[in-house]
Amino acid sequence: MPEINPSPQPVTVLNVALQRTAAVSLFGLFLLCVLWEIWLAPLKPGGTLLFLKALPLAFAMRGVLRGSLYTIQWASMLVLLYLMEGVVRVMSDPPGPSITLAWIEIAFATAFFFSSIFYVRPAKRVAKAQQKAEKQKEQLNKTKV
Repeated sequence: MPEINPSPQPVTVLNVALQRTAAVSLFGLFLLCVLWEIWLAPLKPGGTLLFLKALPLAFAMRGVLRGSLYTIQWASMLVLLYLMEGVVRVMSDPPGPSITLAWIEIAFATAFFFSSIFYVRPAKRVAKAQQKAEKQKEQLNKTKV
């Protein structure tokens, strides 16, 4: 006789608005990084290869657009590098358009980070509750034996 699972998997409701905010801010950050180093305020006239710093963001784009929890989690850690770069450039670049672009980079990175963290949060809570329930079930089975 097949075993009936008395506790079905709980349904995790993820906020689509947070996922869209994460996707838009990631795309904005990618576009900003490319335009900044090629056209808006490159370190050298004519641009440099520093625009390649946007490449890691491109790898996350597809997963974030699909709402992949795994991709959004690692991308939220990746975007902290761009936040750090923005802060360093605000503090160290000479006055000019570069500081304004750095503030925009900080805004995009912060928006992505918080929207991704709050998007993933309900799924993490459900996973933690499931692990706790499985542990309790194992302990109960050990005491029965």
